[in-house]
Amino acid sequence: MGGLLQPNANPTTEAEESSLRPIAIGLAIVAMLIGILVLILRSEQKPPAEPPAYAANLKFSDLKTSAAQNFVGATVSYLDGTITNTGNQTVIHAIVAVTFKDDMGQTAQREELPIHVLRTGGPYDEAVDLNMSPLEPGQSKSFRLTFENISAQWNHAYPDLKVTQVAVK
Repeated sequence: MGGLLQPNANPTTEAEESSLRPIAIGLAIVAMLIGILVLILRSEQKPPAEPPAYAANLKFSDLKTSAAQNFVGATVSYLDGTITNTGNQTVIHAIVAVTFKDDMGQTAQREELPIHVLRTGGPYDEAVDLNMSPLEPGQSKSFRLTFENISAQWNHAYPDLKVTQVAVK
């Protein structure tokens, strides 16, 4: 009669085995997830794309910065200047990377924006995309880039401009 009523001689062994199994499974799952994340994040970063060949024919000059308040009361910043097409094709679209630097010369903010040229003819100048007012060979036009906000770390020097995309016809 001894089997059911007699206490187990070693009760702690079973309790340890049953509590270690879920912990081991959990650690294995966490290790697999970390391994997958490391593989995904370790993928080789692409080198920066080379600027299009025609980008060398677009020259920026007469840069000016300004700011104004919009209807909501937020400050909007503008970078105005002149873009000149020194090449032999008509530019119908261009995107420029604008890099604002901090006091240490490091990047404080970087944005890519389409170049909008200023079209006059009404009560005020209107900034339109180059496809609405193409830049002919040898021609210069005033342009405007609009920024909703600029990093507080910006050193207030003129930002670096680099053409990253160009469409010509």
